[in-house]
Amino acid sequence: MQIEIIEEVKHGLIAPQGGQANHKTNRKAILEDYPVLKAFLAGSFSGTFSTVLFQPLDLVKTRLQNPTTTVINGRHGALSMVAIFTNILQQEHVRGLWRGMMPSLTRCVPGVGLYFCSVDYIKTHNFPDKTPSPLESVAIGMIARCMSGAALIPITVVKTRVESGVYGYQGIGDALKEIYRTEGIRGMTCGLVPTLFRDAPFSGLYLMFYTQAKLMIPEEMWNTPYASPIHFTCGVSAGILASVVTQPADVLKTKMQLYPTKFNGLWSVVVYVHGKYGMQGYFKGMVPRMLRRTLMAAMAWTVYEQMSTALGLK
Repeated sequence: MQIEIIEEVKHGLIAPQGGQANHKTNRKAILEDYPVLKAFLAGSFSGTFSTVLFQPLDLVKTRLQNPTTTVINGRHGALSMVAIFTNILQQEHVRGLWRGMMPSLTRCVPGVGLYFCSVDYIKTHNFPDKTPSPLESVAIGMIARCMSGAALIPITVVKTRVESGVYGYQGIGDALKEIYRTEGIRGMTCGLVPTLFRDAPFSGLYLMFYTQAKLMIPEEMWNTPYASPIHFTCGVSAGILASVVTQPADVLKTKMQLYPTKFNGLWSVVVYVHGKYGMQGYFKGMVPRMLRRTLMAAMAWTVYEQMSTALGLK
């Protein structure tokens, strides 16, 4: 009932108590206070939908980057995406493709919500009357992603380890307790630097490419039934470009989080990957990650745009 009254006041359908002066004050308060919450809810919903749908690609990506956990026909080494996918189906059945789903949801749902909430807040308060420039879009995306990435790094560590198959945690709570007990705060924040090097540039570049792609679309097209496919296409294009640039950081992040005692820092991981695999080692798992990040980001932004319109953010 309260929500209905707020919406009626917002759209001027009824006048609040106290007359015209209070009407302007209440409307301003509503517009300033509620958009952040609406952006968070819209982002969380889009994050849930896209995370569940594309979790198998994230699982295959992690296995590709850590081939020692996967043995097919008695051998390790360079395994294809299809071979690992088939092996998971044979050994763990269909539900095995969604291994690590709970930590993924625990990380992505509030993470995506916080990201969209931060983006909306920054744009609303710093660019109220204009579209951010390409460099401004990069900065907005990087700041928003750094905030959500740093806040949820312990869940990211758990997610990576569960997907790899190396660790046998019984749940998220058990994993966090075990990591803190054996590795302390360092283990809980392991891989933070490469995670931010991966996520911040990805989000910044993605937002820049996405924003610029939308500007190329004629304004009248956004009021047609093709609006959602156009959003999705813009998202896919932006995701492909951003994924390729940030792939090496994803490989380094995975190695650090799976084997925290093996490496002394970021540089030791760089040396290890280059020495064992060469330059191609920095792009292991690029195809499934590119598919997942591209489709997930495109789906998340498409759902977010639609929900933003429905919730009155636009």
